[in-house]
Amino acid sequence: MNGWLQITFYLLALLLLAWPLGLFMARVYQGERVWLVRWLRPLENGFYRLAGVNPEAEMGWRAYAAALLVFNGLGLLVVYLLQRLQGWLPLNPQGFTAVPTPLAFNTAVSFASNTNWQFYGGETTMSYFTQMVGLTVQNFLSAATGMAVLVALIRGLARQRVSAIGNFWVDLTHSVLYILLPLALLLALLLVSQGVVQTFLPPQTAVLLDPIFEGDEHITTQHIAVGPAASQIAIKQLGTNGGGFFNVNSAHPFENPTPLSNFLELLAILLIPAALCATFGEMVGDRRQGVALLAVMLIVFVGFLGTAVWAEQSGNPRLAALGIDQTASASQPGGNMEGKETRFGIANSALWATATTAASNGSVNSMHDSYTPLGGLAPLLLMQLGEVIFGGVGSGLYGLLAFAIVAVFVAGLMVGRTPEYLGKKIETFEMKMATLVILIPPLVVLLLTAVAVSLTAGQSGATNPGPHGFSQILYAFSSMGNNNGSAFAGINGSHPFYAYSGGLAMLLARYWLILPILAIAGSLAAKQKIPTGAGTLPTHTPLFVVWLIVIIIVVGALSFLPALALGPIVEQLSL
Repeated sequence: MNGWLQITFYLLALLLLAWPLGLFMARVYQGERVWLVRWLRPLENGFYRLAGVNPEAEMGWRAYAAALLVFNGLGLLVVYLLQRLQGWLPLNPQGFTAVPTPLAFNTAVSFASNTNWQFYGGETTMSYFTQMVGLTVQNFLSAATGMAVLVALIRGLARQRVSAIGNFWVDLTHSVLYILLPLALLLALLLVSQGVVQTFLPPQTAVLLDPIFEGDEHITTQHIAVGPAASQIAIKQLGTNGGGFFNVNSAHPFENPTPLSNFLELLAILLIPAALCATFGEMVGDRRQGVALLAVMLIVFVGFLGTAVWAEQSGNPRLAALGIDQTASASQPGGNMEGKETRFGIANSALWATATTAASNGSVNSMHDSYTPLGGLAPLLLMQLGEVIFGGVGSGLYGLLAFAIVAVFVAGLMVGRTPEYLGKKIETFEMKMATLVILIPPLVVLLLTAVAVSLTAGQSGATNPGPHGFSQILYAFSSMGNNNGSAFAGINGSHPFYAYSGGLAMLLARYWLILPILAIAGSLAAKQKIPTGAGTLPTHTPLFVVWLIVIIIVVGALSFLPALALGPIVEQLSL
């Protein structure tokens, strides 16, 4: 009951904060003056003058896409070079040398694509300079890119008989300057107040109270990694980037030290994706549309969350057979506590695992590899649904809108109604593009998983045999192929096979979806709105909410059920 009360409080706080934030973001993207951040306007105008950008000049979808690809490509290159050259760059008190080429490539792709998959330990691989100038900067820019694409799609739905869908540079600047930076500054200060480290000092040396022996060596001291962590943690959560300053991520006491820091970081993961539903409703002129999409996200999320909490709280039958008591009591939380921090317990661990995989965040505060098969199935399937249940900032909602287009089209075929969404007729081109958005991630995940289990290089990466080893590989490519970034932490990423194949998966999953979405935006913007009539399918009703959920679940189940049967399902049955 304690755990469920905490989860209920979390969801209420999320909804109370998300709606006003969403309305605020709508005003920002519509170019209205917002008193809270109007003092930043001179900085914005100065940036445009410095960059030679005309904020009044709007772009068609092709020009918008070209600007986005060039900008993201340059960001990828910068992160790669920073890693390769970090041995000669400042703010490197540990004296780290260049990051190996395969790892540098994978990491550069990962952070540029808003995936933040990590095949490395931050405190043992990356200098402070690389973490800040490379990774943290990309946390802002990759998140802002997803938000800009969503805003372009919303304009396509809201406008009519125009070819322009906005200005990429303006949308990117608004996202960073007025939304992400203020929120990240506030959250970073709150995290520092809880003990999250933020310093340029080198690793600290502590004298052990209880010295230990390793062979003949008497160890009396410990080197404790520190660094500018809070600033990176704040934006990694708010931007649904994931990744961590430290290797064990948000299970590290310097990254997530208290129950309050855990609550704040959890809140940050879903805050902007939830708020963007309100932004959508406001910008299309019908708030009910935003409420309907938020309802879809919440219903599916709560269902998977309940599954994960129940599975972990029920414990492991194999341990019960050995006579180990897993019943909750005053002295223990009960259930499957393997791989979980005692200061968070099962409820907050399962809540984080569900939120981070629903929201394309990927950060962890527990070891997903240690979850029960059914408990691990919940976050795995949430990623495989296409990261549309909250999803990444911007990318989750534009993915859900692609599903909504398909749902409207299928419903129109079934009942003989004209397929329309928000007054725009859905025709062949929109369906082709939406189909690409929905089918590319499963194709990438299943194809690369099949390749991995067929090759010695792929098989050697799994640290467990049988169904669980297969689940580790499937989870890894589900994470990278949906730009999530979380991991079972059971894959050995040192082999170049996973570095390069994972990088390819992240690139395809990010940009092969962005291009069709922008194409849909351009196509819809050029269309005339059709007045609502007797043949119009309402898309704000509870019936449509249920129908959209059915479409999402059916597509996910049909795509991945055979693979899931070989992994977590058969493993659960074997218990």
